[in-house]
Amino acid sequence: MIDFTGSHCEKEIILWCVRWYVAYPISYRQLEEVMQERGVAVDHSTLNRWVIKYAPEIEKQFRLRKRPVGKSWRLDETYIKVKGEWKYLYRAVDRDGQTVDFLLTPQRDSVAAEAFLRKAIRTQGLPEKSTSDKSGANTAAINHYKKIHKTAIVIRQGKYLNNIVEQDHRAVKRITRSMLGFKSFWAARCTIAGIEVMHALRKGQLASLENAPQTPVEQFYALAA
Repeated sequence: MIDFTGSHCEKEIILWCVRWYVAYPISYRQLEEVMQERGVAVDHSTLNRWVIKYAPEIEKQFRLRKRPVGKSWRLDETYIKVKGEWKYLYRAVDRDGQTVDFLLTPQRDSVAAEAFLRKAIRTQGLPEKSTSDKSGANTAAINHYKKIHKTAIVIRQGKYLNNIVEQDHRAVKRITRSMLGFKSFWAARCTIAGIEVMHALRKGQLASLENAPQTPVEQFYALAA
C-alpha cells in the first residue's frame, strides 16, 4: 500500500500523471497542458515532485510481484544526461528480453559494474550465464564476484551477442529523450525507476493473481492500491 496521506490532490489524478510521464515521451510542461485541458490545474513543478515521490514506491511494489527471470543474462550500459553530464544506466535482460534489473551510476567502471551485478543477483538470484560486449569493466566485475563468492557464472563476450539488451535500451531512451536531461541525479534515479516498471509491465512481467488487472495500465494503477 502506497501512502498518499497529505496529498492535496486525489490519488487517481496523481497516479494518472505519474503513469503518463513514465509511459510516454512527454515533458512536464506538456503534461501540465494536458491536465489543464482535462480541468485539472497542476504546475509542472508539482508533477515533478509527484514522479520523484511515487515512482520509486510503485517500483517497490512491482518488485514484490515480479515474475522470475531466466538464468542467462545480457548485461550492458547506456547513457543518461544529468545536469548536462553523461551518467551510466546499467541494465540487464534475460535471453527472452525480460528485464532483470537496472542501476544508474555516476561512473562507468568495474566498481559500478559490480554494484549493478550485486544488485541484480540480490533481487533475481545467481545467473548461470552472463553475456556482455567486450567491456573490460563488466568482465572484471563478474570475475571479481566469482572469486569472492566462489561461483561459476559462465562469461560470454561478443558485440553481436548483446543485441537483445541493446535493442531494449531504446524503449527507455525513447522516454528520457523528451525530458531534455535531468536536473539532479536523485530525480533521474526516481524517474527511471518508473520508466523501467512501465516497460516491464508491457512485457508481462507482473505475476498477476486470478481476476487481477490484466492490461499494463490497470496493473500500474493496481500496484498503488
